[in-house]
Amino acid sequence: MAIPWLSALKVIPWGDVISHAPTVLEKARDLISRKPADAASSSMATPNEHDDVTSLGELKNRLLAANVHIDELQQRQTQLTQTVSELAEQNAALVSAVSGLRQTLRLVVLGLALAFLGLGAVAYTQLS
Repeated sequence: MAIPWLSALKVIPWGDVISHAPTVLEKARDLISRKPADAASSSMATPNEHDDVTSLGELKNRLLAANVHIDELQQRQTQLTQTVSELAEQNAALVSAVSGLRQTLRLVVLGLALAFLGLGAVAYTQLS
């Protein structure tokens, strides 16, 4: 089961995915900022499921509760946007760290190969 996942993960160009993450985040923020404007422009004359309102005070209470709920939703949306932004920054840092580690690994492998070649040459001259 692990082999198909590993091959699938190797095929994905993670550098491209991470490099496009800020663009995706920016577009998501644009979409989020446009969404309330689109919702506000919609007609307020939609049918309501609570047509049996008895008093004006009850309407005011419902309106206040709805405003509190809207404020909570806006705060959550702001927090989620910040979280996504932080995750995008962390992913970019992770990709740069992984590429640095990959470069270090290449240098270590090259150093080991040169060391083995040197040891082989020394062993060859000692045996000859």
